[in-house]
Amino acid sequence: MFKSVRIIASASLLLLLAWSAPAFSRQDPHEKNKEQEKPQKQDRPAEQHKQDAKPVRQDHQQAKRQQDRERPNQQSNGRQDARRQQQQDNSKKQEQQLARREQDHQRQAQQNRQDNSARQQRQEDSSNQRQQQQARIQQDQQQQRRQRQENTSNQRAERGRAQDQQQGNRRQQENRSTEQRSPAHARQQQAAWRGDRANSWQREHRSWQQRGGYRGYRIPDDRFRSYYGQDHGFRFDTLQVRYVGSHRRFQYGGYWFGLIDPWPEYWAADWYDNDDMYLDYYGDGYYLYNRRYPGDRIAISFYLR
Repeated sequence: MFKSVRIIASASLLLLLAWSAPAFSRQDPHEKNKEQEKPQKQDRPAEQHKQDAKPVRQDHQQAKRQQDRERPNQQSNGRQDARRQQQQDNSKKQEQQLARREQDHQRQAQQNRQDNSARQQRQEDSSNQRQQQQARIQQDQQQQRRQRQENTSNQRAERGRAQDQQQGNRRQQENRSTEQRSPAHARQQQAAWRGDRANSWQREHRSWQQRGGYRGYRIPDDRFRSYYGQDHGFRFDTLQVRYVGSHRRFQYGGYWFGLIDPWPEYWAADWYDNDDMYLDYYGDGYYLYNRRYPGDRIAISFYLR
């Protein structure tokens, strides 16, 4: 069976070859030419492709060259753009600086105006103060002049009263000398004053500083200048005498005073009748002075009555 199959296959192959050979022999010469040209046509696209590839490479190279030529221009343009940007930035900075300078100038101008206004105000205040001070000085001067005039008038009046009192004292002294002076009165006065005489005045005398300071009545200055001091003298036998307890007080210049110290033992026995005396303030209190013994100071105290 296998052998019969092989025979059949061989016979079929031979029949196929026999059929195809006449058909090929009957083919048209034109068609044969076409068939011969086919390989040529098939070769042409490769050549055509090569020919077409050349312009593409040329265009690519040309584009690259164009890019190379344009690159410096682009770089130049980039630098120009950078310069323009830098110029713009510099211009903005300058404008900002100018604006700041203008603001600073305006602030400085405003500050100057404020300073000038404050300076003018201070000058006006100083001028007003000077005017007020001058006005006060003028008022003080006028008041001082009025005070001096009043003091002068008061001093004149006090001097007039002092002179009247001194004249009255002198008249009283003259009257006492003519009417009251008698041996009995003289002995009485000597006995009274002898009780105030010191045994050793240097040991018994004490100043107001040693006594702890003066604490009695103080005479006003204008009154003191009118009745007391070296320019206003008196004698004891012309003064009014008052006894307070066992102490004697004498009236002179409108005030009463009494001796705190004893009188020195070396003074004359009748000094109270013949010696010129005066009252003055020395350092720390009031003292009685004898013009015959100017170095001796006897402490006294003033009383209102």
